Amino acid sequence: MSFDRGKGIAASQSGTNLHQQQQQQQQPVPLSRYESQKRRDWNTFGQYLRNQHPPVAISQFTASHVLEFLRYLDQFGKTKVHLHGCGYFGQPEPPGPCTCPLRQAWGSLDALIGRLRAAYEENGGMPEANPFASGVIRVYLREVRESQAKARGIPYRKKKRKHRGNSSLNPSSSNTSARDAEASGSSSNRNPGPVK
Repeated sequence: MSFDRGKGIAASQSGTNLHQQQQQQQQPVPLSRYESQKRRDWNTFGQYLRNQHPPVAISQFTASHVLEFLRYLDQFGKTKVHLHGCGYFGQPEPPGPCTCPLRQAWGSLDALIGRLRAAYEENGGMPEANPFASGVIRVYLREVRESQAKARGIPYRKKKRKHRGNSSLNPSSSNTSARDAEASGSSSNRNPGPVK
């Protein structure tokens, strides 16, 4: 009798394990922070379009709607952007407060457009017709970047990429190693240079 009871307990435990496995398989994998933010941004943009008068269908919006959305977001910004008439214009760290407006930072807008651009295509939009990838949007973002840099007195410099390439493809690096070999007296690694 105890043997049968043991079987019943083992069967109920394995049944519980099977039930837990089925539940785990049914639960969706949690989204990454980027994916969650992208979904939230897409939903916010959709809500913005629905609140327009008249409402704009998600399939009908254009780059001009995207520009209006970016300007609308400025009211929620946290970055102080000094105006030309402000005494602190061009100072990276002003010594006191001023009445200049708060705006969305260029980096935030740039990241937002990147997420919305990806979300548009994931939601069935054609890449070649993506309003978030429009030239007008790129120009607007460049103007925001430049005006914010001037207002803060900090010039924007594009980060230089580190080239990771094969040294045989980069003539200057192979010439350097040849010069190093010559300097050390070794002739086995000599590089005659480019053939003319």
